[in-house]
Amino acid sequence: MRKADKIFIDNIHNILDNGVWSENARPKYKDGVTANSKYITGSFAEYDLSKGEFPITTLRPIPIKSAIKELLWIYQDQTSDLDVLTDKYGVKYWNEWEVGASGTIGVRYGETVKKHDIIGKLLAGFEKNPWNRRNIINLWQYDDFEASEGLLPCAFQSMFDVRRVGETIFLDATLTQRSNDMLVAHHINAMQYVALQMMIAKHFGWQVGKFFYFVNNLHIYDNQFDNARELLNRTPSEKNPILKLNVPDGTSFFDIKPEDFELVDYEPVKPQLTFDLAI
Repeated sequence: MRKADKIFIDNIHNILDNGVWSENARPKYKDGVTANSKYITGSFAEYDLSKGEFPITTLRPIPIKSAIKELLWIYQDQTSDLDVLTDKYGVKYWNEWEVGASGTIGVRYGETVKKHDIIGKLLAGFEKNPWNRRNIINLWQYDDFEASEGLLPCAFQSMFDVRRVGETIFLDATLTQRSNDMLVAHHINAMQYVALQMMIAKHFGWQVGKFFYFVNNLHIYDNQFDNARELLNRTPSEKNPILKLNVPDGTSFFDIKPEDFELVDYEPVKPQLTFDLAI
């Protein structure tokens, strides 16, 4: 069994069997009912992308195209304007988190990236010294939270390091997430940041190496337990899906487009499951 599917199955079992219930939960379902969850703390996984280990399950279809478009909205467009996400990319699910009638998600994510010139500083740091140990993206900015309402970042920090093996330079990445919906967002977030890792590697002409994924609070919402059991009853695909970035080495980070990514050999089990979002 592929690593990603085994980790997914093990995490579902662990949450259902050993998880504890949330208390004083913030999220609500669309009908206003409190969205409680069972959760575990301190989930960690390691994937070696250079060996074809990608963090995407085959037990259900993962909308990787819209996930990558959301990533570019954050790190290329560097805006929290929902019109950009919907009009340019056709992605609408962030509309649920619009702040008032602002047309934005507040000073969060892309606006934070632009405000602090995070990508510019990250690329400049690598350009100056690829082996420095300060290659960090941190979206947890308290002054931004005080500037507006809005959902606080879930995938809030990523770190990058280069590693030479023989004549090859690999770029490794670590994603830290404070909170993650295991059934809905786990592989979406992981593959988004693998895509970001690939974009940075292509910018400098490096190879992608290892991807480390730490989630502090990994949970399943109380209206998802039937879906969790359905996933456990499925048999993973025998195919090994791999994400490719089809641009030449040295392509600018900002010139990469959604259509440059290709997910090959992805044959997830169907049908897709329906999940009610906790807002």
